[in-house]
Amino acid sequence: FIDRQKEELKRNTLQFVKGYPANDALLWGDRGTGKSSLVKSMLTLFGKEGLRLIQVYKAQVEDLSQLYELLRDSKKRFILFFDDLSFEPEEEQYRLLKSMLDGDVEERPENVLVYATSNRRNIVANRERDGKFPEEDYREMISLVERFGLRLGFFSFDKAQYLEIVKAYAKERGISIPQQELEERALLWATERGSFSGRTAYQFIKDLEGRLRLSQTFPSHSPP
Repeated sequence: FIDRQKEELKRNTLQFVKGYPANDALLWGDRGTGKSSLVKSMLTLFGKEGLRLIQVYKAQVEDLSQLYELLRDSKKRFILFFDDLSFEPEEEQYRLLKSMLDGDVEERPENVLVYATSNRRNIVANRERDGKFPEEDYREMISLVERFGLRLGFFSFDKAQYLEIVKAYAKERGISIPQQELEERALLWATERGSFSGRTAYQFIKDLEGRLRLSQTFPSHSPP
């Protein structure tokens, strides 16, 4: 369900690993749709080719200059990963991050790329425009997202898509139970959590696999 996003990010990352031009990437959208997992999977795909993933937190934006200096002379390629990135309008860090992405504060090393995930399409909260912020300030708030040349949207799954994800995870983990039982359990799990997200599917499979293994080792603990 996110095949296009996977291929786009994979292609962009491959370009970067090979030393070709590549864009900073923003993965935005609903929670639990696989944004963070997709970024982390790039390390699995390209780690042997010298790619490294460094998670950076919003509070560390002011330290990016120091990080740039540490990485500048390395032969490896680095993705700086901001997970669940968001700013409130009154926070000044988004201005600094924008400058760092542009290279205004300090030229970014050619072996450094930035990937970020956010639940907000524009990263900075888009409050009701009640005149609190001048037009120029408002434009600057939403301009951070424009620094990311590759922007990929992720959207919530419906029930059918959720069940397909569950079945794919079950196959991957070698879980073999009747399909009707699998679906009934998966739907109950999702209903109790109010979500058909990919994260919900993954958590369900972890729980089910654990229950099944426990019942095989300790029959008295057979899953209900």
